[in-house]
Amino acid sequence: MPEPLFRFPEGFRWGVAVSSHQVEGNNRNNNWWAWEQQEGRIKEGHRSGLACDWWRNAEADFDRAAEMGLNALRLSVEWSRIEPRPGEFDSNALERCAEMLRGLCQRQIEPMVTLHHFSDPLWLSDRGGWENPQTIALFARFARQVVEALQPYCDLWYTVNEPNVYGYSGYLEGTFPPGKSELKAAMTVIRHMVEGHAAAYREIHTLQPQARVGLCPNLRILEAANPRSPVDRLLAGIADRAFNRTILTALSQGRWTFPLGRGPADDVQNTLDWIGLNYYTRDLIAFDRRQSQALFSRRLHAAAAELLDGGYGEFYPLGMYRFLQQLAALDLPIYVTENGIPDQDDDQRPRYLLAHLHQVWRGLQAGWPIRGYYHWTLVDNFEWDDGWTLRFGLIAMDPQTQARTPRRSAGLYSEITGANAISREMVSAEAPELLAEPRAVGPQTTAS
Repeated sequence: MPEPLFRFPEGFRWGVAVSSHQVEGNNRNNNWWAWEQQEGRIKEGHRSGLACDWWRNAEADFDRAAEMGLNALRLSVEWSRIEPRPGEFDSNALERCAEMLRGLCQRQIEPMVTLHHFSDPLWLSDRGGWENPQTIALFARFARQVVEALQPYCDLWYTVNEPNVYGYSGYLEGTFPPGKSELKAAMTVIRHMVEGHAAAYREIHTLQPQARVGLCPNLRILEAANPRSPVDRLLAGIADRAFNRTILTALSQGRWTFPLGRGPADDVQNTLDWIGLNYYTRDLIAFDRRQSQALFSRRLHAAAAELLDGGYGEFYPLGMYRFLQQLAALDLPIYVTENGIPDQDDDQRPRYLLAHLHQVWRGLQAGWPIRGYYHWTLVDNFEWDDGWTLRFGLIAMDPQTQARTPRRSAGLYSEITGANAISREMVSAEAPELLAEPRAVGPQTTAS
């Protein structure tokens, strides 16, 4: 075996993450399918269509995950399939979800189930979606139905994916449904989603006391373009607080802060058994008096920065470590629940993977309770408003033919999972800059 350069603890979860609408295919009863039918909403007029055909044949990709040596997989359940009409729960849909989870367990792959990943049933959207406070109780009812059906196969639950992205993209930037541009609506939606998480947390623990329940916002490094500029620093601080910190403050400290409101948040405090990190990139914030709709600021990249495909952001692995350090202060188990890049020709992904996993390893050396890493994603999928123009998969997929072709990075990830370590050979071939790091075998404890 190649000599390990950076070793990971025994029992570390090596996984991938996916979501229902992006992979299942033909989810025709939700807000995203309706959004795709509107001209100009999705790049190049793309539609999800059959997606990755998981509703009919997820097991073929489960086999691919098992062959890569993965022992964990994060997937979501589609609310619009399970509750196609208000109060009506489809037992066949729940059984198909159970069948998928059984398939993962049979392959010794631990499932993490996300209850809400951006898509809502059309009937819920017609009632005002997450702007409507009644959605909090409706989501808790949905969570109860799902957990009752799936608890034999799962005790690791992720309630609400990235409430900040859902709120900002759908209700402020207008790139997600319903396409609004209203700050008050965006903040109302995010707050209701956090309250929905807390309500679901309580329902889950009533049914399954041993459950491990968490969530995470998308965390993005937001800092001053000119560190010497007081205005840039102020604007970056406001952006960081609004996007990265307010949700975590409510959940960990039990108080609402700007822009989600003021006052106690006792009903959401202490509703985390673990915390997740979805991390991709960073932005620099600069004052721009022409951008009144964006608090007189604009986002840009460092002049010498290596950029990702599709204008997705900077190649900035240090951000992984910085956020892990922040989350470690919460004294909760941490899962990296998403991390990856769009890279159709796979020229950056191998180095991106090694560089970011090295930051995870550094966090483990510091004693932080990091339990696993879920790469986004296994197979190229439908990337929301970017359609099929961004390719995040370790495995390339042609959405017209469903043909799959493993990329070089899939082989690299398989080598990492097999060794439970990053070897000197891997680093020499893909990320030689890491050879300058101090050599150590890493922690010898077990990831619990």
